[in-house]
Amino acid sequence: MKYEVHIISIAEKDLDDISDYVAINDSIKNAEKLIDKLIQKCLDLDNFPYRGHKLPEFEFGEKDFLEIHYKSYRIIYKIFPKLIMIYGVLDGRRDLKDLLNKRLLR
Repeated sequence: MKYEVHIISIAEKDLDDISDYVAINDSIKNAEKLIDKLIQKCLDLDNFPYRGHKLPEFEFGEKDFLEIHYKSYRIIYKIFPKLIMIYGVLDGRRDLKDLLNKRLLR
């Protein structure tokens, strides 16, 4: 069963922020390649959304959110009937517990 994948606006902002950071600290070309790959990883969830795993930050709480990884980035999403909602594309090297709680549980 194919799912529609929707990247919500705050996740799009995450991608913009990542692109800006990489463009400034590395190169525009590498920023574009990274963003293309991250978006493709998001879109690839359309066929196999359950391949992700539960967020360790919510081990004893919210269990509906899943994540997949690309390099150091975490793609946070939730599965609905026929729909995958991408809620964040975040740098996994950051302390994300408070950010995830604020963003996902509001």
